[in-house]
Amino acid sequence: MDTVKIKDKTFEIYISKQKIERTIKRLALEIETDMKDKDPLFLVILNGAFMFASDLFKDMSMPCEISFARLSSYEGTESTQQVKELIGVNDEIAGRHVIILEDIIDTGITLEHLQQALQKQNPASLRLATMLFKPKAFKKSYPVHYIGMEISNEFVVGYGLDYDGHGRNYANIYKVIE
Repeated sequence: MDTVKIKDKTFEIYISKQKIERTIKRLALEIETDMKDKDPLFLVILNGAFMFASDLFKDMSMPCEISFARLSSYEGTESTQQVKELIGVNDEIAGRHVIILEDIIDTGITLEHLQQALQKQNPASLRLATMLFKPKAFKKSYPVHYIGMEISNEFVVGYGLDYDGHGRNYANIYKVIE
């Protein structure tokens, strides 16, 4: 499908499934190279990063663990600038190498909140991996260690990304056109 209609908005293909697959393979290799012999804990931010995490794990062969946290800072197509922690982190992370997996980083507010909470638990290292990064929207100064793709400051859906809970199921990533 070249375009999709979700609620009151129309979206067109922005990033193809094939480009996403190539990006995931590259990220998996980068992470495996950096984390060799470290047995990292991947912390997946739900709901958006579930497809990214699933595909990334299929391309990884190193020992690792996975856990999930659910945070939110969006309503509709806009950031609320406030983070709601819906499901917290229950795993022991002291002394662990933790890699946070996020679907998209735009303002950076959500991840700043999570990083501050995780740093208090004394991980051996804390890294961020994101499928999409919006450098023009990013308002923070912390490093993003693994970036799948940089995109412009447009609203996107598909591949786990949603518009009011809809559109996560598409294999391609779509940008809003109207």
